[in-house]
Amino acid sequence: MKRNKLIKILILFFFLVFPIQSLKSEIIILSGCDDKQDEFLKNEYILNLDDLIMTRNYVYRGKTYQKYRLTDLSVKKSNSYVRNIYVEDGKILTHKHGYPQFYTQILFEVEKSEVFMKAVMNDEEGITKISTCKKIEKFQKES
Repeated sequence: MKRNKLIKILILFFFLVFPIQSLKSEIIILSGCDDKQDEFLKNEYILNLDDLIMTRNYVYRGKTYQKYRLTDLSVKKSNSYVRNIYVEDGKILTHKHGYPQFYTQILFEVEKSEVFMKAVMNDEEGITKISTCKKIEKFQKES
């Protein structure tokens, strides 16, 4: 009798607590980000550390939009893109974009407001700061 009661309690505990633990995720939002080259009305990075996805949302200012529109008619004033990310040694990196000999990655340091571009060419690495964000928010998403 006691054994059946113990098994029922363990099963109840498993179904109540385990799903709650697995539905939490950490999200970091870096907003109000400036850019060294372009001007934006909106420039933000959303890092979902559980789904390992970075979403960048941005809206060009008129002058920047016109500059890119002159050479590429597919440029939109408002845009968003998603990249897969991974965490390594306290840094958050997007997956490599390019070829094995030359590729780029966006790099974030945990708890810092700067955004960097990492470029690698023939195993030579260069890191350049591309943006500083005014606001960092961390959320524990629960569903």
